[in-house]
Amino acid sequence: MSQRLALTLALAAAVSAPAAAQPILRPAPGAPTTLTPAQQAARAIYQEMVEINTADSVGSVTKSAEAVAARFRAAGFPAADIHLVGPADKPAKQNLVVRYRGKSAGKAILLLAHLDVVQAKRSDWANDPFVMREESGYFLGRGVADDKSMAAILTANLLRYKQEGWIPERDLILALTADEEGGDANGVSWLIENRKELIDAEYAINEGGGGSLGPNDEPLFHSIQAAEKVYSDFTLTVRNTGGHSSVPRKDNAIYSLAAALLKIQQHTFPVELNDVTRPFFEQTAKVEMPSLAAAMRAIAANPNDTAAARIISTDPRYASMLRTTCVATMLQGGHAPNALPQFVTANVNCRIAPTSTASQVKAVLERVIGDSSVKIAGDRADRRDGPPAPIHPVLLRATTQLTNSMFKGVPVIPTMSTGATDGYRLRAAGIPTYGVSGIFSAAGETNAHGRDEKLRVKAFYDGLEFLYQLVKQVSGPGRPLS
Repeated sequence: MSQRLALTLALAAAVSAPAAAQPILRPAPGAPTTLTPAQQAARAIYQEMVEINTADSVGSVTKSAEAVAARFRAAGFPAADIHLVGPADKPAKQNLVVRYRGKSAGKAILLLAHLDVVQAKRSDWANDPFVMREESGYFLGRGVADDKSMAAILTANLLRYKQEGWIPERDLILALTADEEGGDANGVSWLIENRKELIDAEYAINEGGGGSLGPNDEPLFHSIQAAEKVYSDFTLTVRNTGGHSSVPRKDNAIYSLAAALLKIQQHTFPVELNDVTRPFFEQTAKVEMPSLAAAMRAIAANPNDTAAARIISTDPRYASMLRTTCVATMLQGGHAPNALPQFVTANVNCRIAPTSTASQVKAVLERVIGDSSVKIAGDRADRRDGPPAPIHPVLLRATTQLTNSMFKGVPVIPTMSTGATDGYRLRAAGIPTYGVSGIFSAAGETNAHGRDEKLRVKAFYDGLEFLYQLVKQVSGPGRPLS
């Protein structure tokens, strides 16, 4: 069977096949049987957030932001410190910024999470994605992992500080924002451009980091996100005059596009390490299985070691950290079942190593495809992060101390996220941003952006306590500010 025919059949099967059987959850160990008052409060906030649909175009971030704002008002936060702000022409995409006043002994710390989620079709899920369920030691629902766990934890902890009467040395700022996952009203960008004084901080704590569990559910390492790959979409388009399907022509637009996508699938970008990923592999080699460890040490010493890259690429946790990746995500084309296609298009999503640019990747795609009838357009200008800054020493020290006490002393390792966050927007605006959460998961298990997204119950409550203690340590009385 030719590759072209294989792709055609696969596409047809994807359209016509019934939904796949729902996965059976392997029970996740360690969920608490009795919740403390703080855990009960956090769970209620978490459930409220998950059960408000905040997907772009069909949901409302504003509704969720208003619900959270009501909690802060009820807790006694001054109205002047609660801000529901955003573009005037986007009433469903308002952002919440809450300031928790400290003793003003240093610049504020920003606590960032996004309220929006990727869309979830009810027909794809075993249960309503916007009803949070707890099953076999997991929370299930759209956003339970990305990013409403972080949003709920940060919200619950600020309310807990207020209830306990704890006053930090410096102000804490909570920002819950819109359109991180997509859409035309990104909250962090809007705040930077219009109300930067509300979020200006020495540094920000964000999503993007977390813990990795080994094959026996034991903590393996805890990561702090210090860099991230660049997100860029490319649209591939093929046009021709079409015609009657009874008279096929050689330059069928669907076949041309299919061939182009196959070439992209078969292309492997070169390894590109940087000041975060090189030490990441060096440090992770100390806790990984021998075969992976040897490959990691080899690739850190020589990025051109193809044998080492091949071994690392077999593990999805690490494969995308090696290089730029591009993958087809959407297809559209044809206008009638009895007509030759006149217009077909595909979206190719690339996650670009921070040492490269979108224009460089576009040039590679054009060369790899090698067909002038396939036009490639990018929807974003070049965006390159600055060089990764060293992790703030107080944050690194506190993360290391808490990891030692809570997670069996596993190493804390700076990492580069293969996904995109709003951290790059803050870094570009002069606010260093680090992903750290205390939330541990096994490779690929959360299925963020996919069907039946889930998060371990234990992981949520571990993250709740970790971030409660972490924020206290980096901003509390008696703690050095630098």
